[in-house]
Amino acid sequence: MRYVSHLPYATKEEEHVCIPMSDGTQLSARIWRPTSSDNEPVPAVLEYIPYRKRDLTSVRDSIHHPYIAGHGYACVRVDLRGTGDSEGVLKDEYLEQEQADAEEILGWLAEQPWCDGGTGMMGISWGAFAALQVAARQPPSLRAIVIASFTDDRHADDMHYMGGAMLSDNLAEAGTMFAYATCPPDPAVVGDRWREMWHERLENTSPWALEWLRHQRRDDYWRHASVSEDYQDVRCPVLASSGWADGYSNAVTRLLGNLDVPRKGLIGPWSHKFPHLGEPGPAIGYLQEVVRWWDHWLKGVDNGVMDGPMLRTWMQDSVPPSTSYEERPGRWVAEPAWPSPHIHPVTYPLTRHRIGPPDEDGPPDEDGAAGEDGAAGAAGAAGEGAAMTVRSPLSVGQFAGKWASYNAPPDLPYDQREEDGGSLVFETEPLTERLEILGSPTVELDLSADEPVAMVAARLSDVSPDGAATRVTYGLLNLTRRDSAEHPEPLEPGRRYRATVQLNGVAQAFPPGHRIRLSLSTSYWPLAWPPPAPALLSVHEHSSTLTLPVRPTDEPDEVTSKPFDEPEGTPPLSVTRLEPPESRWEVKRDLVDYHAELDIVKDQGVIRFDGIGLDVGRRAHERYTAVADDFTSVTGESTWTMRFQRRDWNVRVVTRTRLSCDEEDFFVDATLDGYEGDRRVFSRTWNEKVPRDLL
Repeated sequence: MRYVSHLPYATKEEEHVCIPMSDGTQLSARIWRPTSSDNEPVPAVLEYIPYRKRDLTSVRDSIHHPYIAGHGYACVRVDLRGTGDSEGVLKDEYLEQEQADAEEILGWLAEQPWCDGGTGMMGISWGAFAALQVAARQPPSLRAIVIASFTDDRHADDMHYMGGAMLSDNLAEAGTMFAYATCPPDPAVVGDRWREMWHERLENTSPWALEWLRHQRRDDYWRHASVSEDYQDVRCPVLASSGWADGYSNAVTRLLGNLDVPRKGLIGPWSHKFPHLGEPGPAIGYLQEVVRWWDHWLKGVDNGVMDGPMLRTWMQDSVPPSTSYEERPGRWVAEPAWPSPHIHPVTYPLTRHRIGPPDEDGPPDEDGAAGEDGAAGAAGAAGEGAAMTVRSPLSVGQFAGKWASYNAPPDLPYDQREEDGGSLVFETEPLTERLEILGSPTVELDLSADEPVAMVAARLSDVSPDGAATRVTYGLLNLTRRDSAEHPEPLEPGRRYRATVQLNGVAQAFPPGHRIRLSLSTSYWPLAWPPPAPALLSVHEHSSTLTLPVRPTDEPDEVTSKPFDEPEGTPPLSVTRLEPPESRWEVKRDLVDYHAELDIVKDQGVIRFDGIGLDVGRRAHERYTAVADDFTSVTGESTWTMRFQRRDWNVRVVTRTRLSCDEEDFFVDATLDGYEGDRRVFSRTWNEKVPRDLL
């Protein structure tokens, strides 16, 4: 990152500006804008998130907002209602109130004397969700948006219910927001009202996991604010980006293929990071791209921003399996449109553990196939419709990593060989030439199960000549949602069904001598919550297939050797580290009582924000356990501690959410405690049951 201090416009900062809502609630904003905007109005760019502008995002904000402001924009960072220094209570994500507030904020910005009446929205994750969702409401001043790491489908392509299977991040993110929504405002900003505002939050917030569990189907709760319900609602230009290591790797291409507005897409090798801060690298000069976007769409500059390809993406080269990478080798490639005319689906039959037709000289080698108690086995003759079976142990998934990589601690999938021991595996012969894919692979299965509720996890891996297996992409399907996420139906044991598993989008090159491996399992814990009971899945060969989106290797890349500038930003705010961070990612197994555990600690230590004299500590602890192959023994737990302290102020929030189950119900046990110094000033406990809905 190259930090720049000399920009085209001198800027000034207003640290706390109150924006009034129509119901009397005051929302807190931080504004950076050109000094000259007092007399020469400029467009305004809004970032609108719940993550505390005064402290928790202030370092990150200080890199990009003053940079964009220094190029002639009023950058406005607003805390959502009920977060940071804004009044009110935040009870859930993407509610109607949140979006109505955003429309009022945009209207307020457009009327300010330093604004020329035009606005944009930008952000990553929640901020990108907000921008896309508000764009679909078509506020009159909104002329363009810039979004990173987002989705247009809240149910199936967020941290909730991938393929109708519940992700453990449904619990983990619920625990995160349970903590963030109950933090106090800063007395240095809101004055003596801080305690009243804090207790209003404590008293009116419930565990977010409860509401998310009450909506296991794709119902109106999820359809609300899912832009995929009607892409035509978005009428302004969109610059969209994400990373292949992120959980949000699918929405960029969906927007490119479905929106009917000027649009550009960018997908790098990154985890859940802005591209100018991208990890794994290479990071890029993303803020320069953003400024060019705003210059064209908010100022009318004819700078050719819409020239060139619709999509630029990082084609990843083969790498050994690792839970983290500093850099991903590869190259930038480009596509003129999406769907791309260059990419062709190639379908391979699944036959006797092979991807592709069987050898003419006899059946393929089946080394490593296990009996039906643990993994894969062959059943029936090797003719048309012969079935191969799998009943996976709960241990399959312990090396899956996180649904969305945050790269702290290392959370990418590790070597898949141990996972494959409990899976039904299909594999190509060693490749004779390089093969590249770009897009979403799909697996079409002709299958049956012996339980009414079952799931399948499909993993695609790059297998090197030494046997190491690097997971390239994966997908999940709750088989009761095989035809509809809105109206699931139980399986009839023994009956054959057709089901399609869509894997996450990826750009990946497989070199000569490597094999492509497809692994199917009936559990993927703890990345996904398992069904009520282990199921034996029968997969019929020949009529089951793998389809890869193949990009010809002789296709011109249409990208120069240096398509992006070096990452730039303004110098970050000064902070002092008082306590070191701690990261832990441990898989534990006890072979006496067969207790298995994944233990994750993400402790940011304690940081002093020097400019405001505030010490802040954040610690998250996730724990996922199971006993043997008892599918009702699984538990997940998310505990957060948030600390805020200066000389005359010491406050702490501790939240804990625990999820367990039996065959019929989920059980949520949660606590919320607030402390001033060592004195607990608030405490509440929840013990609630939510029925399982074919999940």
